[in-house]
Formats: sequence, structure tokens, C-alpha cells
Amino acid sequence: MRRKAGLILLALAVFFAALSPLLRWYAFPRLAKIPANQYQAMVLEAKDATLLDYGTMKARKVPKITIVQTLKGNVEESEKIEKTAGKDVVVWDGLSYVVGPDGKMVSRIPERYIFDAHTQEPVHATGEMVDGDPVRRDGIEFKWPFLTEKRDYEYFDAQARVTAPIHYKGTQDFRGVEVYYFEQTIPWTEVKFPKTMPVEGITPESVAETGTTRWYTTVRKFWVEPLTGAPVYGEEIHKEELRGGTLLGDRDKVTAFAGHVKMREDYIHHTVDLVKSNRTLVLLMTSYLPWGFAVLGVLLLALSLYLEARGRRPGDPKPTQAGEPEPVTA
Repeated sequence: MRRKAGLILLALAVFFAALSPLLRWYAFPRLAKIPANQYQAMVLEAKDATLLDYGTMKARKVPKITIVQTLKGNVEESEKIEKTAGKDVVVWDGLSYVVGPDGKMVSRIPERYIFDAHTQEPVHATGEMVDGDPVRRDGIEFKWPFLTEKRDYEYFDAQARVTAPIHYKGTQDFRGVEVYYFEQTIPWTEVKFPKTMPVEGITPESVAETGTTRWYTTVRKFWVEPLTGAPVYGEEIHKEELRGGTLLGDRDKVTAFAGHVKMREDYIHHTVDLVKSNRTLVLLMTSYLPWGFAVLGVLLLALSLYLEARGRRPGDPKPTQAGEPEPVTA
């Protein structure tokens, strides 16, 4: 009976020892993915910012500018693309909506981001766009890969429609969460006017006829939780200018927008709580269960060997047999 129990324990030890690396290196990369129907919203603010008044074409100080960013998973489109891509695909329909202090729209820029649900690498398909213009992204946008590394990544800038390095700058603590800090600088670059302008009657085409151009620069900062690859906080030091042309009169340039954009406090709390919850799930797959199974396998192996050793222990010594009595001689 002892021998049979030892064999069962040995089989279980082998099973859990094999399951440990399989869970970490085989199951996790296939199970960890962004759901196709995910929806998220973020509100950012730039206080004491500079904003162009298109009525007077003069820049003025305003108390606050609000940016609402939404990302909505398009399940129908992702299923269509998956049929030809041969992989799990997520399609995010995004919208960046900027509102001035009077509640009126400053700009409205939609975009569609298509990417691999497991690796977050871009997937190029029909419909990939920014503000209605087809684009071909290289590098990540919005989210880093699961198990983010301490290195630079390529990050897509939707305003300039370019990909540039975003640099790893070190490890920090943010609200009790260990994060990697990344920073990207986009130098002054000529960019397109938004197709939806803040003043009725003004279009990108009518502005282009005046010879005026739009220029943009930003310093983009992200604090990323490395296990989930999710940013828990973000900032941008953002500047836009209109340059040249008859629209500005005798001026060479005018500030269209300048401000330090930061995530609103209530959304910081919500994001940190959500990331902490998702971080536990990733730890379960990458650390807790693999190490737990490995330790359990070792313990079962030790118990199996112990039972086997006891089963082979020598029994009690046999009793000594009495010899034949020898005859007594006189």
C-alpha cells in the first residue's frame, strides 16, 4: 500500500513540476490579452493654459482646458480582421475631445487603433486612421506590452503621425505601485489642422489657402505598471502654434494652445485601483501559481521518496533456531 501511495505522489510531483513552467511560459502568453469589448475613458486638464481665440486670432490665458479621451472596443471590426490576420485582434475607436473654459469645443480628433490583443503590436488593416486620414502605425500607442521591460520603446504620436522612441527613465513608486517612468519628446513639427475646427465656417482647406501652417511639440510622460503594461498616470507639456500666412496679419506666429496637461485626480484613483486589481491576476499567472506548483512538486517528491524509503526498510530479525542437543558422555 505504501509503495502504491509513493508512486501516486511521484506522478503528482512530476505533474506539478511540469505544470509550473508551462503555466508561465506557454499558458500566460496565450491567456493574457486585452478584451475586444473594453471601454475606457480618461479626463485630463491643463490649468492656467494659453488658448487661441479664433474670433480675434489672439492668444489668451484661460483658467482650464479639459481633454476627454475615450477608447471603445469595436468587437464587430475586430472579428472581421481576425479572419484574415489569423490572430486575436483588438480594434479601439478613440476620440480626443478638447473643451475650453466656456464649455465649447476646441478640437475633436477621432482615431482607430488596431493591435494584437496579446503583444499590443500594431496590426495593419483597412480602417486604421487618425482624424479620417489613413495611417500605418509602427510601435505601441496607449498601452505597453504585458511584462514591460526596462528599455526604450517605439511610440506612435497621433498629432504628428510619426513614430519616435519613448525612453525608459527609471523605476519609481506611484501611489504605492512600482512603475516604470517613460518620456518622449516630439520636436517642433508641422502637423495638419483638425478636420473639425472650433469656429463654424473655418475649415482646414480655407486656412491652408491663407498660407498659415500649424506646428506642434510635446513632452509626453507616462508612469507604467510593468506587469500589466498599463499606464497609471500620464502628463504632456503640450504646445501648438500657427505660423505665417495672411491669417496672422503682420505676425510671424501665434500660440494656438500651450499647457501642462495632467490626469484629473478622480481618474488617477480609479486607474490605480483598476491596475492594482489586474496586477494581482498577472502575478497569479506569472509568479504565485508557477512558484506554488514548483514548491508543491518538490514537497510531493520528498514525500514520495520518504514513503519509498520506509517501504524498503528491513523487517524485524528472524528468531534464532535452537540447535540439536549433543549427547552427554560419561
